[in-house]
Amino acid sequence: MRKKVTLLLGICLFTFQYFYSQGSPDYTGGLKVNLNEDGSKYFRIISWAQVWAQYNPDKPLDGNGNEQSTLDFSLRRARVLMYAQINKDFLILTHFGLNSLNANNMTAIGSGDRSQLFFHDVWGQYSLSKNHAIGGGLHYWNGISRANNQSTLNMLTLDNQRQSWATLGLSDQFARHIGVYIKGSFGKLQYRLALNDALTNNLQASAVPVNGGSAVYSGRRLLGSKEAGKVFSGYFDYNFLDQESNFLPYKVGSYLGGKKIFNVGAGFFVHPKGSVVADNAGNISGEDVSVFALDAFYDAPVGSNGGAITAYALAQFNDYGRNYTLGTTYETGSLIHGHFGYVFPTEKKTKFQPYIQFDNRKIDAIDDNATTFGLGANAYFSGHNSKITLEYFNTKYGSNDAIGTLTLQAMIYL
Repeated sequence: MRKKVTLLLGICLFTFQYFYSQGSPDYTGGLKVNLNEDGSKYFRIISWAQVWAQYNPDKPLDGNGNEQSTLDFSLRRARVLMYAQINKDFLILTHFGLNSLNANNMTAIGSGDRSQLFFHDVWGQYSLSKNHAIGGGLHYWNGISRANNQSTLNMLTLDNQRQSWATLGLSDQFARHIGVYIKGSFGKLQYRLALNDALTNNLQASAVPVNGGSAVYSGRRLLGSKEAGKVFSGYFDYNFLDQESNFLPYKVGSYLGGKKIFNVGAGFFVHPKGSVVADNAGNISGEDVSVFALDAFYDAPVGSNGGAITAYALAQFNDYGRNYTLGTTYETGSLIHGHFGYVFPTEKKTKFQPYIQFDNRKIDAIDDNATTFGLGANAYFSGHNSKITLEYFNTKYGSNDAIGTLTLQAMIYL
């Protein structure tokens, strides 16, 4: 065997286990660069894009009092992810891209303060043993729930349940923190734990608490990093049937019958003094932020002709501080969510998967609920690597009128 290190660049098959987990066992794409003859040193590149066309007849007038178009186009996600191993003990992952690019946030020449391109993940990892590893950087080894660790490559529904990404833009950058993590498994029990820095310039970077009013998520900015600078998170799930991979942090949304999975999980997120309230005299004090969740995931083949079911249930309990709300996305209260999908049996390569989703949020600040209902279907031409999704999604927030949106998505990843 030749001893010198060779560079082999070409299109090749990802490992069977990895692509089987993505719901496309027949897929033969992907870019792998071997850095030695036996392939033990390598890097891999994945690229994907999701294009949306949305119809919404219930849009309010814009800021100038003009009617808005009921049909809009957007680039929901465009990402490139690369990871590399120089030996079995070291791994580095880099992930960059953009989100929700549309006519309102595009710029004339693709530059400036409104540029969408940024790093989602940049982290390195060292294997402590076969089943345990430690790492650090800008990472996605999150706590709380499976949904808060969701991969955007293989969701059952059009998009993830938004409130399950419970810290996005509050303590982190787009669901990623900077910090350290440890992850691994003890038999069928998988775990991930992290200690991270909280974001200073978050979605409430200019907000000031009102005397006697609701909490503001600005603990680190107003109280300092010593008092409110760290966050703690973790997630544990027990794999009763087939064992899922935890090589990467991204949880699969639907295996399309490629595995038989039944997992029950529990997780948490804690940010001491993450929020701030002001008393009637204007004196501010910190309030601890905590999010806890329980969930269950089931995915299994049905019959012998490619049929499959996918089901997920989540109970999440949010405490962002006294009567906290931010828009219609984050609230102190609770969330119950569930979705169910069914792949019709067929011997053909193209598969169809109708699905339904529902959630109910209890919101302390308005002493009322928010409900959402979604009905959709996926058409898979090569598993999740090439699919089209059509979904009707209806949201009712408190006493406000319900808003319905119809979205068509085309997705491909290589």
